[in-house]
Amino acid sequence: MRTDDLRGLPIFGGLDDEQLGSLLAAGSEVEIQPGEELFREGEHADDWWVLVDGALELVRHIGREDVVVGRMDEPGRWAGGFRAWDEHGVYLATARGVERGRLLRVPAGELRELTHTWLPMAEHLIAGLYGTARSIESTARQRGALVTLGTLAAGLAHEINNPAAAAARAADDLTSVSGRLLTSLGSMAGRGMTPEQFSSLDRLRQEVDAPTTLQDPLEAADREEELADWLVEHGVEQPWDVASDLAAAGVGRDWCDRAAAELGPDVLGPSLRWVASTIRATTLLSEVRESTRRVSELVAAIKSYSQMDRGSLQSVDVRQGIESTLVILAPKLRGGVVVERELGDIPPIAAYEGELNQVWTNLVDNAVDAMEGSGTLRVSTRRDGDAVVVEVADTGEGMPPEVVERAFEAFYTTKPVGKGTGLGLDIARRIVVDRHGGAIEVDSEPGRTVLRVRLPIRHP
Repeated sequence: MRTDDLRGLPIFGGLDDEQLGSLLAAGSEVEIQPGEELFREGEHADDWWVLVDGALELVRHIGREDVVVGRMDEPGRWAGGFRAWDEHGVYLATARGVERGRLLRVPAGELRELTHTWLPMAEHLIAGLYGTARSIESTARQRGALVTLGTLAAGLAHEINNPAAAAARAADDLTSVSGRLLTSLGSMAGRGMTPEQFSSLDRLRQEVDAPTTLQDPLEAADREEELADWLVEHGVEQPWDVASDLAAAGVGRDWCDRAAAELGPDVLGPSLRWVASTIRATTLLSEVRESTRRVSELVAAIKSYSQMDRGSLQSVDVRQGIESTLVILAPKLRGGVVVERELGDIPPIAAYEGELNQVWTNLVDNAVDAMEGSGTLRVSTRRDGDAVVVEVADTGEGMPPEVVERAFEAFYTTKPVGKGTGLGLDIARRIVVDRHGGAIEVDSEPGRTVLRVRLPIRHP
């Protein structure tokens, strides 16, 4: 290659023969052969390539296929060389020969030295441009991640707050109920209650079950009023407090008549208050138990979802990860979203569970957004030969064919500005395909969209 070959290229306009000679001395000539790859997407951009003649096509791997994103067929067009100014610079596409020709290849280090010699200010401007662009991109990604994390944390805080607040209220009520129990016992003893009477009272108490389900409000109010009237007739103090607890447990006038017959009028009042207090205490303890169980389930789900106590590649029960994800995303699944589970029997697989949970999160989140908060979300699992298949389906409007073709393309989104990043399905594809050797596809029609993930049981 001679200086005359470079003199007519627009990119080298303004360089004298000595500078062109230095450029040729630093680089080398590379022949273009049709179908031959010259550099690959994602590799370090260690060389600067300038087209002298011939043609190249630039290809990027998008979704499940290679897509031609550009063409170098005009002499003087260039690619690569980014590591001359950015140590993290990589090729943005793969270059393949189309027509025979020639390229000038200059190592990035030599290019940096030449630009420093010819125009030092340009070197600093270009390096600053790369640094600024990378900083903005990194900040934007971190901001997006923090917003997502903040939304997730807010939802979890809400989920945990409800049972925690219920447990706190029940514990406060237990304090006053315990005082009522002790006061009733003291009053029963002070009025000379015999052991036989207490045994009869305890037997009657055991016939009463603490309420476990919500009752019809009108029915409960009628029973409570009936019991209050009975208590007033028999001279029981504070009849409404006693009547509410007895009525909630299903106590009727017949039970009260037997209690009055066996206990007598002297100890009837404190005895019924004691029974009512034991019913109330049992109910409150049940609320505390249920609330703390719910908190424990949420903590376990968070622990499983984040995989903070496990290694990387491990034996994974996919269904457990899906259930944990549904718990984590529970705030989004309220309202008009109905969740249908068809988690069939599947074997454990060798996988990175934390990364798979990220896939399930993206798929479920997208499905709920597609339904705009109202519809049916169906999650299913099954075994298919040497793989397991997970399907996440929604009843949203569906995707048109042109959207399906680009669904797994990075930064492609149909959501409004500020809501979607276009990274969810691209990240899911990379995790499923690149990290696990699986496959992910989408089937969509109006009213039904299915994201289907196929994962090998044995990690490749």
